[in-house]
Amino acid sequence: MKSLVVAGSILLIFSGFPGLTARAQESSSLSAHDGALPDAPQPAQVTNPLGANDSQQRSTGGLSGTVFDTNRDVLQGARVTLADPSGSVTRTVESGSDGEFAFTGLPAGVYKLTVAAPGMGTFTSIQSPLQAGEFRIVQPVTLSVSRRTTNVTVTSENKEELAREQVQIAVHQRILGVIPNFYSTYDWNAPPMVAKYKFQLSIRSIIDPVSFLTVAGLAGAEQYKNVFPGYGGGVEGYGKRYGAAFANHVSSNLLGRAVYPSIFHQDPRYFYKGKGTIRSRALYALSSTLIARGDDGQSQPNYSRVLGSFSAAAISNLYYPASDRGGSLVLVNGFAGLGADAVSNLIREFFLKNITSHVPKGANGQP
Repeated sequence: MKSLVVAGSILLIFSGFPGLTARAQESSSLSAHDGALPDAPQPAQVTNPLGANDSQQRSTGGLSGTVFDTNRDVLQGARVTLADPSGSVTRTVESGSDGEFAFTGLPAGVYKLTVAAPGMGTFTSIQSPLQAGEFRIVQPVTLSVSRRTTNVTVTSENKEELAREQVQIAVHQRILGVIPNFYSTYDWNAPPMVAKYKFQLSIRSIIDPVSFLTVAGLAGAEQYKNVFPGYGGGVEGYGKRYGAAFANHVSSNLLGRAVYPSIFHQDPRYFYKGKGTIRSRALYALSSTLIARGDDGQSQPNYSRVLGSFSAAAISNLYYPASDRGGSLVLVNGFAGLGADAVSNLIREFFLKNITSHVPKGANGQP
């Protein structure tokens, strides 16, 4: 009896050590009168071959990445879909609060990611192979705000209001806050101006104080170079040159930017592009001399500027010296006017936006 008590004490002590419990149970063969419980069912032994999990992990891979918006802020709740080459959906997850997403346990194969979010655009990756056991972090995904088409019914009343607003925007645009930049629009989708406001903007441009100073400078340069010698010299010669230059300015502006645009329903403004390569933007600027945007938004031959330039040149036969009049004057002044428009368009496209005041916020040219 004493030996049983000692054995029981030893069993109680060693039962607290991990790994020895099983041995203690095997050594305990106490009889029922010593208070031992009947033999309980032993837990089933599960055989787990060594390295089975490692083998499975080595045969599968994973893809992970991060979703941003155009402000480089992480985007939570973006729906990320993983598909195989057949296009069938394999898995779908949502990006977390940190913008991250992950797919694990992927067998080797070729996969394609599609990422979308409410109110945002959709990103679709190219098909990319994933090797067995490869865990890849994909390039950051950036989603932009989706563009939605909205149908708007424009009545004659709000059409005129929009046109008036375009004039107000134009007359506030000045280079370095001083020189008029009335005929540049940086809103690619700017509404057209009705005929009344084409005339209003033209007259506003003609009588602007800077215009008088520009004409004065041109007349002074012509006098210095003795252009049109029939005008003579001195104050009288300068006065005649100034009058001729101002008449050219009025006729060219009024005809090319108001009269003909109203007749042919064309927009007299230059629509800033601002996107693309330097070459494509330069070609666009030069071609705008001969290609205009109609009031319907469609491109068409720029009858307004071409006819305006040559009509103004023809009218100049009325006040230039008799020795300089004729068909050659019309051709020279007409082509000179178109050449000046081409150079002006290049300057508008590449240089003026950043130094023009009161450009509407968000107006950045072609979308």
